[in-house]
Formats: sequence, structure tokens, C-alpha cells
Amino acid sequence: MAKITSPKPTDAELGILNVLWRQGALTVKQVHEAMGEQTGYTTILKLLQIMTEKGLVTRNESQRAHVYQAKYTETETQRQLLTGLLHKAFSGSTSQLVMQALASKRATAAELAEIKKLIEQLAKESR
Repeated sequence: MAKITSPKPTDAELGILNVLWRQGALTVKQVHEAMGEQTGYTTILKLLQIMTEKGLVTRNESQRAHVYQAKYTETETQRQLLTGLLHKAFSGSTSQLVMQALASKRATAAELAEIKKLIEQLAKESR
């Protein structure tokens, strides 16, 4: 998987990216409607313009209303953010990051089963 070299999204930009990841390519008006009244239309427009310049979204200008789409998948962005956090806060220790994540919020039985399955798969691959 290609490494993301674009800047990290801000919290506000992540809010917009979450809408685009869930609903696909949208106009500014559609993003505004999906986000509700929490953020103004012109703020969303400005953020999308900035996000285009930063390389976080692409803009299709073939129609009167420009259509925006996330440039990177949710998983790619999560990995980029997590890698930064891993190095900054946990000195690169994956085990410390995982232990703190599990200690900070109780995982459901289904989540724990999924984690166990991933650990078993990774253990097999490392043999």
C-alpha cells in the first residue's frame, strides 16, 4: 500500500472526509446537508478548497456545482494518522499503543474476537 505523503487532516477536515467516505463524491451543498447545521456552508466551501490545495480531496469541475471526493481511503488516512501517533506518543511501540487503546475504552466481545483473529493471522505470517 502506498504511503500517504499529504498533510494530516485537521479535525474539521476529518469531519468532511468522514462524510465523503460514507456517501461518496458530493457537492458542497450535499456535504453541508450531511453535516447538518454544525458547520456553515461557506466554512465547508472554504475547507474543501483548502483540502483540494493540500491534496486531501479531488474536485471535479465538469459540472456547474463542483463535486468533491476523498483522494485517500479511510483506511489509508487512519494508517497515516496512527503511524504519526505511534512514533510521537509511543516511541514506535505498537504494543504500548494497543494496550493504551484497549485500556482507554472497553472493547466489545466481537471487537476482542476480531483483534484475536488478527493477532493469530499476524503470528502465522511472521513464522
